Amino acid sequence: MTPRTYEFLQLDVFARNPLEGNPLAVFADARGLSDSEMQALAREMNLSETTFILPRDAAIEAREGKKVRIFTVAEELPFAGHPTLGTALYLRTLQRAGDSEKPNDVVLDLRVGKIPVQFTPESKDAGRERVDGKVFGEMRQRDPEFGSTLSREEVASVIGVGVDEIASEWPVQVISTGLPFAIVPIRSLRALANVRYNAAQAAEFLERFGGRFFYLLCPERRQGQLEAEARMIFYGGEDPATGSAAGCAASWMVRYGVAKSDEQVVIQQGVVIHRPSEIYVQATRAGNEVTDVRVGGYAVEIIRGSVAL
Repeated sequence: MTPRTYEFLQLDVFARNPLEGNPLAVFADARGLSDSEMQALAREMNLSETTFILPRDAAIEAREGKKVRIFTVAEELPFAGHPTLGTALYLRTLQRAGDSEKPNDVVLDLRVGKIPVQFTPESKDAGRERVDGKVFGEMRQRDPEFGSTLSREEVASVIGVGVDEIASEWPVQVISTGLPFAIVPIRSLRALANVRYNAAQAAEFLERFGGRFFYLLCPERRQGQLEAEARMIFYGGEDPATGSAAGCAASWMVRYGVAKSDEQVVIQQGVVIHRPSEIYVQATRAGNEVTDVRVGGYAVEIIRGSVAL
């Protein structure tokens, strides 16, 4: 039998330079792949996530968006941030190649629903053939759902820090803009760097409260500018950049007055594992309502190849 061949590329997402940010594999045309084959290919890529684009009729795509599925090495996800941004940047490059008049936005049709992504290029970019770190993409995530608040003492025990290392000014809370994360405010960068815990035990604990993962966040305002550093440890190790969690963090910061409404904050992630990433976030608050959660960044292509099955 003639082998089936599937083209893929690899991007470093939430970074402007190669070998930084969070790697993502994108299969450009996944038609003909079964669910089990997609899952097996995600294991083969061995990255935190792999995406599969499923092209459809142009009229359907204009109405519904580009159909994309997201897999980790263990499961399919309804939503994830860096796969959404990276895949959208790739699709934008395709649709504008040779024609700068094409639309400057992409809508992805994910399991969680439609996610729009808008772009700001540094310069005129018609004719670009690859994602080159010079276009800023920003997705609008779903409005946040604020879930359970957690005990500082219990969380400190689970993640292996002293309870005083978790800030008491704000709650530890499960929040979802498509995937639920428990936002944990850490007092110092030193404490953040020293956190070590078992991801499986943490997941078992969070399951009781409707959460999937911890997102450890250390915000600090310096000379009027809010900065933040974050970490996310899960069953695949440590994530260099977690766009879905960053949207939850933006919602949390705005809800509790850490950030102002519509203030853009840069979250630095991946520092500890030498994969520095920059995630640009902001959200709008009106009373107790938080809406218009925006998460953005850059990406750069680093690998192209094919798989024969």
